[in-house]
Amino acid sequence: MKILQILPELNVGGVETGTVDLSRHLVRLGHKSVVVSAGGALVKELEEAGAKHYQLPVNKKSIISMIKLVPELAEIIKREGIEIVHARSRAPAWIAYFACRRTQAVFVTTCHGYYQKHLFSAVMGWGKKVIVLSNVIARHMIEDFAVPHERIKLVPRSVDLEKFKYRDPKNKRKEDFNVGIIGRITPLKGHLHFIKAMARISRSVPRLKIWIVGDAPASKEAYKEELQILVRRLGLWHCTEFLGTQRDIPGILENLDLVVLATTTQEAFGRVVVEAQACGVPVVATRVGGVIDIIEDGKNGLLVPPADSKSMSEAVMRIFKDAEFARILAENAYAKVKEKYNVELMVKNTLEVYREALNNFKILVIKLSSLGDVILSTAALRAIREKFPQSKYKISFLVGEESKDLLLRCPYIDELLVCDLKNKDRGPFGLLRMGQLLRKKNFDSVIDLQNSRSSHLLAYLSGCVHRYGYDNKKFSFLLNYRIQDQKTPLDPVTHQFRILKLLGIDLLNNALELWPSAEDREKVEELFNSQWLSQVQKVVGINISASSRWETKLWPLEYVITLCEELEARDIRVVITGKQEDQPRANMLVDSLKNTKVINACGKTNINELAVLIKKCNVFISADSSPLHIASAVGTPFVALFGPTDPLRHLPPGANYAVIDKKLNCSPCYKNRCRSKRCMIEIDPAQVFEAVMKLLK
Repeated sequence: MKILQILPELNVGGVETGTVDLSRHLVRLGHKSVVVSAGGALVKELEEAGAKHYQLPVNKKSIISMIKLVPELAEIIKREGIEIVHARSRAPAWIAYFACRRTQAVFVTTCHGYYQKHLFSAVMGWGKKVIVLSNVIARHMIEDFAVPHERIKLVPRSVDLEKFKYRDPKNKRKEDFNVGIIGRITPLKGHLHFIKAMARISRSVPRLKIWIVGDAPASKEAYKEELQILVRRLGLWHCTEFLGTQRDIPGILENLDLVVLATTTQEAFGRVVVEAQACGVPVVATRVGGVIDIIEDGKNGLLVPPADSKSMSEAVMRIFKDAEFARILAENAYAKVKEKYNVELMVKNTLEVYREALNNFKILVIKLSSLGDVILSTAALRAIREKFPQSKYKISFLVGEESKDLLLRCPYIDELLVCDLKNKDRGPFGLLRMGQLLRKKNFDSVIDLQNSRSSHLLAYLSGCVHRYGYDNKKFSFLLNYRIQDQKTPLDPVTHQFRILKLLGIDLLNNALELWPSAEDREKVEELFNSQWLSQVQKVVGINISASSRWETKLWPLEYVITLCEELEARDIRVVITGKQEDQPRANMLVDSLKNTKVINACGKTNINELAVLIKKCNVFISADSSPLHIASAVGTPFVALFGPTDPLRHLPPGANYAVIDKKLNCSPCYKNRCRSKRCMIEIDPAQVFEAVMKLLK
């Protein structure tokens, strides 16, 4: 793999040390490791380990600076062929996020802090995988930044046991009792409380030595002076050393009898804790953040409340007075460090996160409406699944409320998402809410088969990097992979596959599919049995319905009546299908056919039961509407009646069918209202009857 890590600087610190440790092991394992930072003391060590370093001012929090650095980082990603970009801090993460959107690289983050809940920190939750160092940070990112649980990966920090070597505490204790606090000098690290705790024990520990390891950033120099004044005031100056920044932390720990972590806020992990434990140094720590994952109070360390100098002093005295207890704590701690916090395990777990981020590719397919068009998309779904197998790819399908039941048992999708644009997801705010839901899913590609303004907008709001669809001027500028529509009419399946061609998917099989259940089949069987339908009798289905928007598609009812009589005369049973609102029309038809045994199924089936019913028909007749597409999907021969729409654009695929289209000068007009309705009126019942008989033969 080719991995790029990006962080503000490469000076001494837990994040920096972890970056170098990971890079060293990546190179050893044969991976390519690139690091981008503003430079620092550890660059030489990094490059000696075989990693490559690029120096950019990614530590600056200026918006203008970050914007300027995006194309520079994108160029590095392309030049080095980077697959994974691993951001370890917020300002670099913003740069990395937008650079990844310009390239094919996958964005991964590690949360090294307990971030305040605001926009600048939100980017740390936008990684395809979000690495956290402790369970506390995991809950924080889930609850405060709405990061989905499945994107969170727990990978604690580690310690290099080759550098941090264990020494038995009983072999270390001399006359002096050396207590150290290691970390940046800032108020959050609790130095004030530590010094006050040391003042409490100084009279009881005459040979006390206090080591304050670490320095204050420029903005905290006043705080450091405050600590020095406090040390003098409490009479500790003679036994306290401010050692500043130290590179040789293992050497420091070799001479310490106890390490205190006095942090007052939520600590993401507590690297100094495991480093001390690796060296056999007992630890007293405040009960904050990820520290409670490391220390089991009284077993491998001691925990005290934060900002409580009295409890801290009592814990330190307990260690001082009981050397055997200190030894047991150190041995238990070292055993846990070897098991859970060794660098090899950290590298193994991080590589697993990288592999999962690369291999678990998530695809969103959008087809919101209508029912017939969703059925037409089943050929595309099958082809997408064949191209992207389930072992590595997850396919989600976003459909409208009316179509969801069609796809409940679809074997080609892993997840069905529903968007109700007529009700709860209606309007701009509804689309924004749906976009937020999609964004949480963290899709890698969106295939927009709907190609409407709403679908293009949802594709963009999903935050997905790769968005495919037609360049149709319906907000299609929101897609970054577009194909121009062509003037030559194409059938609907071929039209969809022109988009899939952008993903390297060819049209090899245009057959449609549906997946009704055993219960659906039983329901239709009961309906037919109740109508005394003979097993050997031929059945012709006639759909008397069309979309409420398309009254121009309706074939005149009197023509249907004439056709039913002709079929009855040849002992062919007729089943009438339609929606619930078509029931009055169906009743008129039945009342007009007193001597004909028509099966009225209008409004008596759901969409999957209708598929079973149509499959039982020997021939099915319908205008351009969803039942026609169902007939194609279940393999029933069909007669398609076209008027205001073009069969070249809307005819579903089939092996055995007839198309009746009068091809008037005014058609196809795509008008849903018309005074004359000549295109449908001129379709003669005798012509339809002749087509039916040919198909029956």
